[in-house]
Amino acid sequence: QVQLVESGGGSVQSGGSLRLSCAVSGHTYSAYCMGWFRQGSGEQREAVAVIDMAGKRTYADSVKGRFTISQDDAKNTLYLQMNSLKPEDTAMYYCADYPGPTGWWCLSPTKYKYWGQGTQVTVSS
Repeated sequence: QVQLVESGGGSVQSGGSLRLSCAVSGHTYSAYCMGWFRQGSGEQREAVAVIDMAGKRTYADSVKGRFTISQDDAKNTLYLQMNSLKPEDTAMYYCADYPGPTGWWCLSPTKYKYWGQGTQVTVSS
C-alpha cells in the first residue's frame, strides 16, 4: 500500500519561496507518474507538476519557470520547489501517485490512485 505524506506548506508573502516535500512509502511500480496537484477554495483540483519514471517533467502553464518538481529516489521523497509565489498560488497542495502507463493523462487528477492528506500554501500580497 502506497502512503504519501506531504510537508512544507505555510504562509509567505508574494514573491517568496517554499519547498514542499512528499515522503513516499510502499511504492514498487516500474511505470508511474507522480505529481503535485492543488485545489483552491471553491475550485477544482488541478495539476501543478508531474514527473514520470523516466524523469520527464510536465508543468501547468501557470507555474512554468517558477516551480520545479524533483524526486530523490534514495530518500523516497518527491519535492516541489516553488519560487516567485503569487497570491493565486494559494491552495491546498497534494502529492499523488499513479501506477501505470504514462502519457498525457498524467496531468489528470482522476488517474491518480494514491493521495496524501495535503499541505496548505497561503500567499499574501
